[in-house]
Amino acid sequence: MKYIILFTLLFTSLLNAEDLKIKANAFKADENTGISVFSGDVNIIKKNDELNASKVTIYVDKENQPTKFIAVGDVSFVIETKQGSIYRGQAGKVIYLPNKQEYRFFKDVHLKQVDEKKEIIGEEVVLETTKGKAYAKGVKSEPVIMIFNIPDAEEKE
Repeated sequence: MKYIILFTLLFTSLLNAEDLKIKANAFKADENTGISVFSGDVNIIKKNDELNASKVTIYVDKENQPTKFIAVGDVSFVIETKQGSIYRGQAGKVIYLPNKQEYRFFKDVHLKQVDEKKEIIGEEVVLETTKGKAYAKGVKSEPVIMIFNIPDAEEKE
C-alpha cells in the first residue's frame, strides 16, 4: 500500500505558499537528525514542478525548514523557472537546494528546455531557477553536448 504524505508547510523559499505533495511506498523520519526518507516510486509535485525517483531524502533545519533534497535512482523531472521556462529531463541523482532555488543534476544528465527546444547532456548540470541559468560539466571521456533546434530558412517562411 502506498503512503500518501501531504505537506502543507510554509516553506518560504521552496513553496512560495504552494502545496508540496509527496507520494511513496515507504516513509521514515528521524526528528532528532531532521532527516526524512521516502522510498519506492517516489513522486513529488509542487505547482507545475514534478520529480520522480526511487528514493528521496529531505534534510530540515531546527525550524523544520527544508535545506536539501536528494533524489536518487531513475530520477525524472519537470521544472518551471521563475521566468516560465520549462525543463524536462532525467539524471542518476538530483540535489535541490531550496534556499538557493537551485537544482544540481549528476550522472548521465539529459536536460531539455522544452519551450526553447534546447538540450544539455552531461555528467553534472546546475539549474538556477530564479535566474533561469544552466551550467554544465562533462568528464574527460564524455564532453558536454548542447543541442539547439535551428530552423532552416525554408521552415521560417
